[in-house]
Amino acid sequence: MHAMSPERFEELVTEALDAIPDALARRMDNVVVVIDDRSRQRGLLGRYEGVPLTERDGGYGVGVAVPDRITIFRDAILEKCGSDVDVVHEVTVTVVHEVAHHFGIDDVRLTALGWD
Repeated sequence: MHAMSPERFEELVTEALDAIPDALARRMDNVVVVIDDRSRQRGLLGRYEGVPLTERDGGYGVGVAVPDRITIFRDAILEKCGSDVDVVHEVTVTVVHEVAHHFGIDDVRLTALGWD
């Protein structure tokens, strides 16, 4: 497992989010990004939970809409990586992957685009 402080890992997640083009970032709606140690599902680096933008209809948000949630799993990423450079890359790929799910892009399309 590659060693990295929680603070540095959080900085990397923030940098990956900041790298999302403004035109896309402005369209992100009702989503929160959190960091957790690990998922119960072994090897899972990130998870998107919510209603993708492409599936929201006129009834979405009526009353209280719980924010979508993107979770980045710190320990799972650090276990996969052997260096800081590897962690930067894996965090970026994972953040892009999970944000893409928020936009309704599935795993098949992400793989075709090289974001697997």
